[in-house]
Amino acid sequence: MKVTKYGHCALLIEESGVRILTDPGSYSLSQVEARNLNAIVITHEHADHLHMDSLRILLKENPGVRVITNSGVGVILTKEGISFELMEDGVTGDVSGLKLEAMGNKHAEIYQNFGQVQNTGFFFGGRLFYPGDAFYIPKTRPEILALPVAGPWMKISEAMKYALEVRPKFAFPVHDGGVKQFGAAHLVPETFLVSEGIDFRPMKEGDGQDF
Repeated sequence: MKVTKYGHCALLIEESGVRILTDPGSYSLSQVEARNLNAIVITHEHADHLHMDSLRILLKENPGVRVITNSGVGVILTKEGISFELMEDGVTGDVSGLKLEAMGNKHAEIYQNFGQVQNTGFFFGGRLFYPGDAFYIPKTRPEILALPVAGPWMKISEAMKYALEVRPKFAFPVHDGGVKQFGAAHLVPETFLVSEGIDFRPMKEGDGQDF
């Protein structure tokens, strides 16, 4: 499996010829360059995960691409006249033969009900789990974890506890588009996860990794 990080939470996931883009948000705009996509998967409606101008460009440049998301995002897409396929907690499907599982239903708390929306994490090909903005624990241990490392809804200590509970073989950082200095949000997991047997791989915008 190859993962290319366009930035923040916009990831190009490639496995067995299938190409899926996650969360084309406003914190990263280079995702509009993605081509030959089979699907675009959106975890929730916050602007750093759903940038409508980027999505429109991607739909234009990738004819026939499937948009897969939950009903919260679906309300917005319906108003914009954009077709989508509904996947929510507990639903399993596939993208051109690659297994896709939807998990979780709630965004992590920012403060009380502020910013509280539906959030759906996705498990790709039985290998990579991307939780969106949540610390959802999948029942099946993923080989690869897209680990949120910064944001108004979390502390780095929470990210560490989450990674150690999930116990993937590999982890890489997401939700770090608001961090100005590369590595600032990666130092703690890079320092401590390796000693716990987790191969943490810092990735900046434009980086790709094979897992």
